[in-house]
Amino acid sequence: MALRIGLTGGIGSGKSTVAKVFEVLGIPVYSADEAARRLMNEDEQLRQQIIQHFGPSSYKNNQLDRPYIASQVFNNKEKLELMNSLVHPATIRDAAEWMAKQTTPYVIKEAAIIFESGTQNQHDYIIGVSAPTPLRILRAMKRDGSTREQVLARMSKQIQESIKMRLCDFVIVNDELQAVIPQVLALHEQLITLSKATGR
Repeated sequence: MALRIGLTGGIGSGKSTVAKVFEVLGIPVYSADEAARRLMNEDEQLRQQIIQHFGPSSYKNNQLDRPYIASQVFNNKEKLELMNSLVHPATIRDAAEWMAKQTTPYVIKEAAIIFESGTQNQHDYIIGVSAPTPLRILRAMKRDGSTREQVLARMSKQIQESIKMRLCDFVIVNDELQAVIPQVLALHEQLITLSKATGR
């Protein structure tokens, strides 16, 4: 079985960019966000749970009605936590099944909330992607068309960057000063070596 590597970082850290570099190197990457979106439509058990808690209007033409769900969870902490409590277990299950099928020396699961969701122990190693807060805010505003206040509100729901990076086994700095590709290449070699050492 491949080594299971978590890839995490706060909003705007650029972890998706780092994930793409690993993919170019031939490493399979599981995106928890993309999987969650897919499972909300495809996982029958999850669909039934969403309908049970959020009503039949949750789906339109057999697809999740995102604007409706957004209106339900927006500014409603309890409903947002409820939705997360339904989606996270389905994603964790799906990721574990996916990882078990891979044949490369290591695989990566990209997820923003590895520590927040308590799934760090399901990984052999965790890579953190770090960037200065002002840069992260700018990136997130540009990417999502969010206001500074909206980005800061989302950031406040995640573990503080400095704490998160200390919890990681490896850190890639994505501050637009240090080149990311050499850092990923060095880490790639290290993970291949670790994979051989564990006889995976």
